[in-house]
Amino acid sequence: MSTTFKKNASLRLFLLITLVLVIYFALVWLLVYVEKDSGQSALNNYQNAFWYSLVTLTTVGYGDIFPATIWGRYISLIFILTSIGIFGILIGQLTTLMTTIKENKKLGYSGTSFTNHAVIIGWNEFGWHVVDQLVGVGRRVSIITNRKDDVELIREKYSPKNVFVLFSDYNNHELIKKSNIEEATIVFVNMLDDTDKLVYVLNLKKVFPETEFVVTLENGDLKNTFLAAGVSNTISTQEISSKLLASYMFEPDVATYSESVLSYAKSDSDYDIKQLIITPNNPYNGKAYQDVFFDLKKRYNSVLIGITKRDKFGQKKLIKNPLGDLKINTGDYLIILLNGKAFKLLKRIFGVEEGAIKDRKK
Repeated sequence: MSTTFKKNASLRLFLLITLVLVIYFALVWLLVYVEKDSGQSALNNYQNAFWYSLVTLTTVGYGDIFPATIWGRYISLIFILTSIGIFGILIGQLTTLMTTIKENKKLGYSGTSFTNHAVIIGWNEFGWHVVDQLVGVGRRVSIITNRKDDVELIREKYSPKNVFVLFSDYNNHELIKKSNIEEATIVFVNMLDDTDKLVYVLNLKKVFPETEFVVTLENGDLKNTFLAAGVSNTISTQEISSKLLASYMFEPDVATYSESVLSYAKSDSDYDIKQLIITPNNPYNGKAYQDVFFDLKKRYNSVLIGITKRDKFGQKKLIKNPLGDLKINTGDYLIILLNGKAFKLLKRIFGVEEGAIKDRKK
């Protein structure tokens, strides 16, 4: 809203209030004028006239003071009709306000308090599958869509405890903040065209420089371009599908195994790969990788397959099956293959949920 528009709106409101007050005082003066010569009327002074006008306009109507002349009653009729109009306007405004509040909440304009969650910008059929997986592992998700029809469908399928939905133009950065994007662990830019994704990420990085992004690519050749633009992870849909297909053709058991561990464990016997952060109080903090490997296998029938550490520049580095003497420290992520039952036990021991946690660099 421009400054000129705000000034014009304020001026119109001022003029309207002034006009209403002028008419009101004119009617009170006129009421006293026509009633002052009547010996039976108490409306022969301004004090009583103001009192009468107020109780009439507010529909209280005590009946202690009333006009005695025919012209006084005509003026009173104006007050009565005006009171009906005022209450009609008030009820209408209150109804509109309540409807607006309800609609704004439904569209996400009240914001969310989610933290360490995922934000998905752009909504399509692929987004449904992604959210199903995230909700399945207990992660919270903020969805931003620029289509109103999507809002109702998303709200019908997912609980607001797990999924927040926001209707917004993708370039409205102030409104996008309602998704608490600055406290999210990852932002998935779910647009159809690779070029649109790249331009959008570059613009969003200027506003939210600490945010980590992930995108899917139709053209795998653009991977390095996106990484240079600040995208944390890129996934080529064609590359993944072609690798999985080739694996099914020549190593079908390996392909079946890979596909099964990519999805979340739905039961205690299902296997999954989890990422768990090491906190200062973690029992494995400071221990050698090899010792932790054997302990996890012995106690929980879980297999430690990798670790993520930060290099001297603060960048995360995934180390697959490192040497056994590597030390595990606070802030590292352990990559573990385990079933649902073991995961429940490890969650209590580690004292954390699975997945990446928002870095507090400030």
